[in-house]
Amino acid sequence: MTPRVLEKIAEIMDRAPAARRTVLSLILEDPQRVLDETFETLAQRANSSVPTIMRTCRDLGYPGLREFKLALAQELAVGGSPLNRRVRIDDNAQQVIAKVTRGAAVVINNVQAQLDAQAVQAAANAMVAGSRIDCYGVGVTSNFMASDLQARLYRLGLASNAYLDPHLQLISAATIGPRGVVMAITYVGGMPSLLEAVDVARSQGATIIALTQPGSQLAGMADIVLSVEVAPDPVMPVGPEAYLAHLTVIEILTVLVAQRLGDKAVNRLSNIQHTLETRGVDMHQHPRLDWGVAANGTDGKDQ
Repeated sequence: MTPRVLEKIAEIMDRAPAARRTVLSLILEDPQRVLDETFETLAQRANSSVPTIMRTCRDLGYPGLREFKLALAQELAVGGSPLNRRVRIDDNAQQVIAKVTRGAAVVINNVQAQLDAQAVQAAANAMVAGSRIDCYGVGVTSNFMASDLQARLYRLGLASNAYLDPHLQLISAATIGPRGVVMAITYVGGMPSLLEAVDVARSQGATIIALTQPGSQLAGMADIVLSVEVAPDPVMPVGPEAYLAHLTVIEILTVLVAQRLGDKAVNRLSNIQHTLETRGVDMHQHPRLDWGVAANGTDGKDQ
């Protein structure tokens, strides 16, 4: 039987160098916190460096940071709920609420720690300057993200589209041109159909923005990378924490784009809001709709 992560730590603790022993102690003290935080944050808490964290992972028998986190996540998931790695199967409702919301807060804080301000500013600048912005997703969740971002950009007055079908993504990529922008959204960042479309768009001279995890194939193909990483989910290939992280980045990007558009965006959003409030289904005051009942109180049938 393969030794588990915490067992391995106990085995090597005494003979590890002082700096790595500090890292190991922090893992033992609160493994869930280590799983939630970035390795930069762990290095800061240990008064150490990311290379030291990497060497510690190798001491434990893992080739890299991701492999270590995956093993730790799987170990912590034992005895938990099949739907969430933080929750134990016997937790009551209050405990479930506390653990899930605490986990969400950790994800948002980690986005702040990881997101490169220069990269997200460059992405906003490219979108404002682009002739059109085509958003690509892959899979149910990334498709939702792509559609959501497209709707936001459209409301701000930018020419934007969302293409969720691989065939349409290729057509978009073949026609986008050098002033166009492709926003590719996928956490895993390795789906062949999406990578193919991105490659075609690059050949047309388009600016490629990728919202994905660092080190993915998609990140390597992009001009601008908005990279965020969450702890591996042992239950789902892409867990709900990745969704939260991407939605947070999209909100940040939307605000930065709106800032750059200035009064144009403010006036457009104000006009949209006024129209929906006074003429659409969002009206605060609107006549009651009694389907099938005529104004004279009859059922609308010929008399």
